[in-house]
Amino acid sequence: MTTPPLTLDKMLSIDYPILVAPMFLISNTKMIKAALANGVTAAFPALNYRTDAELRAAIADIKVTTDKPFGVNLIVNKSNPKYKPQLETLAEVGVSYIITSLGSPRETIEICRPLGIKVFCDVVDLKYAKVVEGLGADAVIAVNNRAGGHAGNISPQQLIEELKANCSLPIISAGGVAHGKDIRQAMSWGAAGVSVGTIFIACEEADISPEYKQAIMDYGEKDIVRSTKLSGSALTVINTPYVQQLGTKANLLEWILNHNKTLKKYAKMIIAWRGMKAVEKAAFGATYKSVWCAGPAIEHVHSIRSMKEIVNQLTKEYHAE
Repeated sequence: MTTPPLTLDKMLSIDYPILVAPMFLISNTKMIKAALANGVTAAFPALNYRTDAELRAAIADIKVTTDKPFGVNLIVNKSNPKYKPQLETLAEVGVSYIITSLGSPRETIEICRPLGIKVFCDVVDLKYAKVVEGLGADAVIAVNNRAGGHAGNISPQQLIEELKANCSLPIISAGGVAHGKDIRQAMSWGAAGVSVGTIFIACEEADISPEYKQAIMDYGEKDIVRSTKLSGSALTVINTPYVQQLGTKANLLEWILNHNKTLKKYAKMIIAWRGMKAVEKAAFGATYKSVWCAGPAIEHVHSIRSMKEIVNQLTKEYHAE
């Protein structure tokens, strides 16, 4: 008798195998609580909170409202000076799972496993999936070439099928989900669930500027480009006039700094800090320097709706024949 695959809903005891993805500057406690109230899980980036007190307050705010499972995204790269203090806080206060990005999850897994905190690791290929499997990760977030933010280079189907054939960890597919049929498709390829971000950017609960939400509705898939100017890694953004002016490729000096063994860590810190500041200014205020992160799924966003409406449409379509 074969054991049924461990899907995300079974893993977390939720109603649907859907994770509302952690989105830098966008995810907030209102969005998390609304997602949890409607049968799915959600996560937010630890970096959305400037201080340890604010991070603790956000987690406490969610926990006082619900006991449903939620997670926190942790940038585990050495260039993130807040990584270790944030990990210590998450281990102390407790969350259901941590999503690791842009670095080795070894320390996170070693600390979280004894505490019962699951660790899901962002991966973009089989090679790294095998690494995190060996370290004891609980699942992989398979970031494909349809994802928003730091996207991968492999199509959703190819990445899921390759991981499924060669890796024993549950696969949460990230990128390219706008409708319930996309979830069913990913599950048919072997995914245990999906991580969905872009279609939630223009939700009522998001505290971003009206201009950002309007851009999500006005622009389409053809307007999404990858930029290496903002974080040291390829980041998908809307191709606004300012992005066109800025350019999307690292210049020679940036390239040299990013590839110099001695300077790489510090260069990434500086580039990431400058990029985060540019994205932050555009996210919360009207400015001609518009740097708005999004994925190709903006093609399917045509109105500002509540989290409940978006989740309910996804789940209704997911169950449709």
